[in-house]
Amino acid sequence: MFDLPTTTLAEKRAYVKFRKTLLKDGFSMLQFSIYVRHCATYENSEVHTSRIQNSLPLHGVINVITITDKQYSGMLTYWGKKQQTNKASPAQLELF
Repeated sequence: MFDLPTTTLAEKRAYVKFRKTLLKDGFSMLQFSIYVRHCATYENSEVHTSRIQNSLPLHGVINVITITDKQYSGMLTYWGKKQQTNKASPAQLELF
């Protein structure tokens, strides 16, 4: 989750660069300024956390939360009054 300032041109560029870094690393947008990525192991999540630390902008707030598959699958999502089912977690290994 992040909250980055975008008042100056330099801040906007830093925001775009940070967002593109997340997308390039396999994150997808769950909600505005909230991006998620499935990691098969805790060690794998540490690798991605390290990548985030290496691409931090000068200003703003970035929060990293690690939750388990079970916790994520327990999330309830509502679109208006209709409840939507959550997407299944990806397989541990995926080949493209």
